[in-house]
Amino acid sequence: MPSLFRRKPAELVEEDVTPVTTDEAAPSRPRNYTPSKKELGVETPKRPTAGRRPVSTKPLTKEEARELRRAQRAEASETFRREGGPRDRGPERRLARDVVDSRRTVGTWFFGGALIVLIGSANTMPPEIRLASNLLWGALALGVVVDSVLISRRIRKLVRQRFPKTDQRMGSLYLYAIMRSITFRRMRAPAPQVKIGDAV
Repeated sequence: MPSLFRRKPAELVEEDVTPVTTDEAAPSRPRNYTPSKKELGVETPKRPTAGRRPVSTKPLTKEEARELRRAQRAEASETFRREGGPRDRGPERRLARDVVDSRRTVGTWFFGGALIVLIGSANTMPPEIRLASNLLWGALALGVVVDSVLISRRIRKLVRQRFPKTDQRMGSLYLYAIMRSITFRRMRAPAPQVKIGDAV
């Protein structure tokens, strides 16, 4: 007679097989874990290549590198010529440039005159030429001083009228304008924005 308390073989198999949940099978992750796009099955869109410069992996030769540096220097020089540098920024500096560029200045002839004076004052020259060179040097120096004073007075008047609350130091502004006034017009940077004789 079979025992009433004996288990059937099917019941023993069901007890030995325990269900495995997905939480137990998955590896432990941090609380704030963010799944990657690969895990989520999301494809990353490729960046558009239109309008982008192709990046060449081929190393440049010496000639190509030299040409590239030359082109970069030319581009930087043109940008500086057109826009200037950090010291040229600000409405007060723009006003000082316009004051200088709207008039003829003695300073533009200073370096050319200095070259003539240097040649004329040589010991091999006759005394008359050396005297004339010294007089020319004195006239140029006096002209630059007078011109600088007039430019500074004009700048001070316009800055006080148009920028009464400016924080620019006037001495620095005067020096900026004077240095520009003794530079040849074609060599000034930024390039002149007004013509000679224009009202500022």
